[in-house]
Amino acid sequence: MKRVQQGFTLIELMIVVAIIGILAAVALPAYQDYTVRAKVSEVVLAVSAPKTSIAEFYQSQGKLPSTASLGTIDTKSKFVRSVAWDGTKITALATATADSKISGKSIVLTPTSTGAGAGQLNWACTGDMPSKYMPASCK
Repeated sequence: MKRVQQGFTLIELMIVVAIIGILAAVALPAYQDYTVRAKVSEVVLAVSAPKTSIAEFYQSQGKLPSTASLGTIDTKSKFVRSVAWDGTKITALATATADSKISGKSIVLTPTSTGAGAGQLNWACTGDMPSKYMPASCK
């Protein structure tokens, strides 16, 4: 009489565990990078309000605003230490609690005129933030 196998053999279970281990080893670093990029996107989002104000001022006045005419920039959050306009560029700093990979790193947006007479600005994105965490708009 033929005996019917019930369950899995030890080698089959070990192969499944090895495959799951390999998948986890690949997925975990990718997930960690994804979470850091999400934190960096909040830093970039923090500069959007002053960026809009500067662009509006430039369209109406034909020049970049001074630090006094722009007013206070208060966009601190869990991942954003500060956002500052110095008359030529916007600098946003990541907080120490954001992540050790981006702690204290900055994103700098520098406006340049398009020269088209319509008062439009192009924004160059630089800073010391690692490029692999920067959003696509800053690469």
